[in-house]
Amino acid sequence: MAVFTEVGFDAAAALIARLGLGRLTELQPIAAGIENTNYFVVSERDGQRLDHVLTVFERLSAEQLPFYLELMRHLARRGLPVPEPKADPEGRILLSLAGKPAAVVDRLRGKSVMAPQPLHCAQLGTLLARMHGAVQDFPLQQPNLRGLAWWEATVPLVRPHLAPEQLALIDAELRFQQALAASADYAALPRGAVHADLFRDNAMFDDGPAGPQTRLSGCFDFYFAGCDSLGFDLAVCLNDWCIDTATGRLDPARSEALLAAYEAVRPLGAEERALLPALLRSAAMRFWISRLWDYHLPREAHMLTPHDPRHFERVLRERIASPWPVAVAA
Repeated sequence: MAVFTEVGFDAAAALIARLGLGRLTELQPIAAGIENTNYFVVSERDGQRLDHVLTVFERLSAEQLPFYLELMRHLARRGLPVPEPKADPEGRILLSLAGKPAAVVDRLRGKSVMAPQPLHCAQLGTLLARMHGAVQDFPLQQPNLRGLAWWEATVPLVRPHLAPEQLALIDAELRFQQALAASADYAALPRGAVHADLFRDNAMFDDGPAGPQTRLSGCFDFYFAGCDSLGFDLAVCLNDWCIDTATGRLDPARSEALLAAYEAVRPLGAEERALLPALLRSAAMRFWISRLWDYHLPREAHMLTPHDPRHFERVLRERIASPWPVAVAA
C-alpha cells in the first residue's frame, strides 16, 4: 500500500533468506492503499521464481497482529484461497523489519476486476459464505477496530471539516447506528471473525473457463478484520461490488448474483434479512468516516493518495433514501 517505511534491499533480502524463500531478486513498493507499507518481493530458490508480499505494519500493534495473521493461516489451512503467512525457523509468523512488525505472505495470481459483472459477484458471494463457515471454530477474539466505538471517537475529529448538510447526516446516522447496536435484534445476529474490507481491489481473478479474469483466485488484505456480525461483512461487499459508482445505487443483477451464491452456501437467518438494510447503512457509514479521516487528517507517506470520501457519503444517502431494493431469497 502507501509507503510509510522505506525498506532497504539488503534488509528485505536478509528477511527473505531467513524465511527459507531463497535469494531476493526484486523489491517493488506498492502504491495502492493508505494503511500499511507493502512491497512485492520476488525471490529465486532452486531455479524457481517465488512471489510474495512483504507488509510493514504502521498502525497495528504487535499485540493486535496475531489475530489477523492467525486468521489468514486458519482460512488457508481450511482450503480457502487466502495468502498464508510465512514462518521463520522458530515458527513465528509475526516478524520484525525496520523496527516495526512485519509479515511475508503468498502473492495471489491474477488481477483485481474493477468493473465486476454478475459472474464475478457470484464467486465472491460463494467465497464469503465459505469464509463465514470456516471461522466458526477460529479461537481468537478481537473486536472490529473500525466499529462503532471508533466512529464515536473519530466523528468529532472530522466534524470541523464538514458542511452543515454533512454534519446533519453524520450526526443523525451516528444516533441511528448507536440505537441499532443497542437493540436486542442486533445482539442476536450471527457473529464471527470477518474480513470487513473485502472490496473489489482486495480480490484477484485469473483466466478461467468463462474467459480472461473470470476465475476468483483469492482474496487478501485481512488487516481490518475483526469479530463482528457476518451480515456486516456481507453488506461491505454489496456496497462495493454491486453498486453504480456514479449514484451509489445497488445494481440488481450483481446484487442478486452475489446474494444467491452466498445463500447457496450459508442461508441468511430471518434476523439477518430484517436488519440487512440497516447493516448496509452501517457499512456505508464506516467507510465514509474512515475516508473523511484519511482525507482531512492524512499521514505523510510516499505515494499516498487518499480516497474521495464523497463516494461513501453518496452510498449512505442512497441506503437511507432507498432501503435495499433487491429481494432476498427465502
